[in-house]
Amino acid sequence: MDQSTFKNTVFILKDKLYRFAKSMLKDEEDAFDLVQEMLLKFWQNRDELSKVNNIEAYAMRCVRNEIVNKSRHAKVVQLFQNQLFERVQDAEYPAMTKEIILKLINDLPEKQKAVIHLRDVEEYEIAEIKEVLGMEENAIRSNLMRARNKVKFELQKIFDYEKGQINRIGR
Repeated sequence: MDQSTFKNTVFILKDKLYRFAKSMLKDEEDAFDLVQEMLLKFWQNRDELSKVNNIEAYAMRCVRNEIVNKSRHAKVVQLFQNQLFERVQDAEYPAMTKEIILKLINDLPEKQKAVIHLRDVEEYEIAEIKEVLGMEENAIRSNLMRARNKVKFELQKIFDYEKGQINRIGR
């Protein structure tokens, strides 16, 4: 499929795809970003698109599936963050706030977030993560170790600070 054919068969659907995505996401920027990502994917796979009978239906289905996938991912990430928060709350540091923990996780680089999510939340094996992310096993292990260490290190800094504050008050 050449650029002209793509423009006349796929790109013309952008407004329709945007309205559909916006109706499901309720956020204009997220809908716009998602449609841009999908158009890029369609362009990268344009040779495969020429085999599709109904490109509009296919594109709409792809947008819907992407929204569902992102929604599931967001729910799993939120569950992981909540579980981590509960573990910290159950520990001896009740002053820890949820916002701090969420920020620590959200501040991780994308690869580290993805790897820690798949391994620790979804309980994927390293080989399965390799398939999902297309990364080498050593890179997966390295990113997982870095993610865990970063969260642990930052939490420890906060805990140490809180202990210091408690000790100063108790004097």
